Amino acid sequence: MYKRVLLKLSGEQLAGQQESGINAEFTNWLASQVKQVGVSGTQVVIMVGGGNFVRGATVAGNGIQRVTADHMGMLATMINALALTDIFEANGVATRCLSSIFATQVAEPFVYRLASKHLEKGRVVIVGGGIGQPYLTTDTAAVSLALELDCEVVLKATKVDGVYDKDPAEHSDAHKLKHITYQQAVEDNAIKVMDKAAMGLAMEQKMPIIVFDAAEPGNLAKVVAGEFIGTTIS
Repeated sequence: MYKRVLLKLSGEQLAGQQESGINAEFTNWLASQVKQVGVSGTQVVIMVGGGNFVRGATVAGNGIQRVTADHMGMLATMINALALTDIFEANGVATRCLSSIFATQVAEPFVYRLASKHLEKGRVVIVGGGIGQPYLTTDTAAVSLALELDCEVVLKATKVDGVYDKDPAEHSDAHKLKHITYQQAVEDNAIKVMDKAAMGLAMEQKMPIIVFDAAEPGNLAKVVAGEFIGTTIS
């Protein structure tokens, strides 16, 4: 059983089957899954993406500078973090929203000691704003945050049940990999579950990553309990 984990959620997952926005049915269900984990005694940190609203690298161009586009992406993650905080609280999950960018009117600033105290009191900590700097994805921010808050593992939530040697949506003979090394994840361009900068940081600091299907009921609790689900990168 892990004592403290970081759950990385993408904006696309929060949108569910919608093209954009937040799927209320899925996020309410997700709250029940996180609540189950919290009751078991595991402290949960969540880093959320913003691709369901704005993806910085995509909107850059046509007059919008990359730095500005990335700032727009950070604001998109704040929208998700705020929504998740309210939804979790409505489902009886004590939650605090912290921000890596200046947004004190809507969220507490991310400070190591403050985040640690919230976790020790059994509250879920949701962090918006990514890492607070352009050119760095929320994947990289997730690994960095997990290291800063002494998490034991990064749980990368996806819509598939692990890492495959090729895209399972396009290749019927795709083979699921139960375990791969950091080196494999960094060098194999077919493995795109996290960006290479995030993988490199995890490898350098020996932070394990578990890639799993977060939409399968009970999977989060099973992963936190130490069951072998999905793909482990270590």
